[in-house]
Amino acid sequence: MTFRTCAVRYSVAKCTPSRLFSTSATLRNAVSSSPVIPAPKKPVGGFRGGIIGFLFGFSLASSLAAYHLLDEYRQASAALQTSVDELKLSTERVTQHVRRIEVVEKDLKALRDTTVPKEDLTRLRTEVKKLYDGLHVEILDLRSHVWGIQQDLNKVLKEESTTIRV
Repeated sequence: MTFRTCAVRYSVAKCTPSRLFSTSATLRNAVSSSPVIPAPKKPVGGFRGGIIGFLFGFSLASSLAAYHLLDEYRQASAALQTSVDELKLSTERVTQHVRRIEVVEKDLKALRDTTVPKEDLTRLRTEVKKLYDGLHVEILDLRSHVWGIQQDLNKVLKEESTTIRV
């Protein structure tokens, strides 16, 4: 019996590529009587494998390139947005400065309209000096006239004080 089991084991081991889990001789014979047919393998050709590899690599590379391109687009649009915001702020500042300059120019024009030119001012100054000098001369004339009146009055008072009237 040992010879027979060895032969069965040997034939089963040849037919089946996998290890048998059966321990009885009848089960071993049953397994050995039904032949196991392996599934046919499709040959993978070098050309087909190359095309599949190329397509996989191309799709992977194009997806990475698209991802990096989209990331660069986002960064560029963010940078552009910040520069637009900065330009808007600087434009507002320039507009405020222009408004201030317009207000100052308007005030300057109003001052120019209300002020007197230098030639007119010198002409008026000379006229005022002439008037002042004329008034000064008149005051001196009045003083001399008042002094003459005082002298006459003193003379009259002295004469009256010396003469007695009855």
